[in-house]
Amino acid sequence: MRLLIVEDEKRLAVSLARGLTAEGFAVDVVHDGLEGLHRAGEGGYDLVILDIMLPGMNGYRVCAALRAAGHEVPILMLTAKDGEYDEAEGLDTGADDYLTKPFSYVVLVARVRALLRRRGAGTPAPVLTVGALRIDTAARRVIRDEGEVTLTAKEFAVLEQLALRAGQVVSKAEILEHVWDFAYDGDPNIVEVYISTLRRKLGAAAIRTVRGAGYRLEAR
Repeated sequence: MRLLIVEDEKRLAVSLARGLTAEGFAVDVVHDGLEGLHRAGEGGYDLVILDIMLPGMNGYRVCAALRAAGHEVPILMLTAKDGEYDEAEGLDTGADDYLTKPFSYVVLVARVRALLRRRGAGTPAPVLTVGALRIDTAARRVIRDEGEVTLTAKEFAVLEQLALRAGQVVSKAEILEHVWDFAYDGDPNIVEVYISTLRRKLGAAAIRTVRGAGYRLEAR
C-alpha cells in the first residue's frame, strides 16, 4: 500500500513516515499543497494524509481539486483546528475522515487501516448503534431518538472509543491513549471532564462509572 503525506510540519511528517513505514506501508512525503496536489493527481496512491494549513494551497482546496478531477483516493485530513465547522468543511470538500492535532499515533494508524479496508470492500463507514444512539463514524454525527446531539471533536472521539466497545469497560488510560496524543503528560482527570460533559448531553445513565476500572457505555 502506497501512502502520500502532505504536511508542512517537517518533524511531524518525518515521524509519521517512519512509523507508517515500520507498519509496512510505502510512504512519500511532500510539504506543500501544490506539490501534494500534483503528486496525488498522478495517481498510484492508496491513501493521502492531508494537512489543512499548507503553503501554496490549503488542504481544503487540494481535496476539492482532487475530487473535481475525479480522483477517489481516500483522504484523511489533519488539522490543528478543533471545531465542528472546520470538520464539516473538510468533509464537505470530499475528505473521508478527519483527525485533530494533537492526535494519538495509534488512532491515526487505525483510521488509515479502516479507510483502506473500506476502499477495498467498497462499503460505507460503520454506523455504531448503541441503544437509542446512532454514531456515524464517517460524518462524525450522533443521533439520539431521531435528534442530533452536537459534540466537539474531542467529545466525539471519547464517545467513539466507548461505542466501539459498548457494554465493556474502557479504562481511563485507554481513552487517554486513543484520544489524546500518546505523549500527553497533562492531568489524566481530563477524561472525567469529558465524560461529565457527555453525560449532560446524552443523559446521566448513558455512561456508567465502574469504580477502579473505567467507564461503560450502556445500551438504553
